[in-house]
Amino acid sequence: MSDQNPNDPSAGMPDLGALLGGGGGGGMPDLGSLMEQAQQMMASAQEAAAQVVEGSAGGGVVRVEVDGNFTFHSVTIDPSVVDPSDVELLNDLVLAALRDAASQLQDNQSDAMGGLDMDGLGGMLGGGQ
Repeated sequence: MSDQNPNDPSAGMPDLGALLGGGGGGGMPDLGSLMEQAQQMMASAQEAAAQVVEGSAGGGVVRVEVDGNFTFHSVTIDPSVVDPSDVELLNDLVLAALRDAASQLQDNQSDAMGGLDMDGLGGMLGGGQ
């Protein structure tokens, strides 16, 4: 005879703690660890957003400062590069400096997001074998 109460709605249900990775294997992730990783990732992303980077072009004759929220703080153009007969060069230098800054911001964001162990999700997102 079984010691389970037949009127208990949880009778025959698997142990929720074991399903959530609380021991016993089963391949489920440790949700506490995932939450901690997510919080660390968010803090890193906030730090990256607050950081100001300087993009430059032409050996530094054009410089832009921008933060991770894409708020531009300054543009500096060396007077030696200002040639009214070649405005296209100046346009290209400004664009190159902006792209350099955006690339640095993207690298900072990627580094900040790199802390999450996606393998720890145990295939819950449809990945894996």
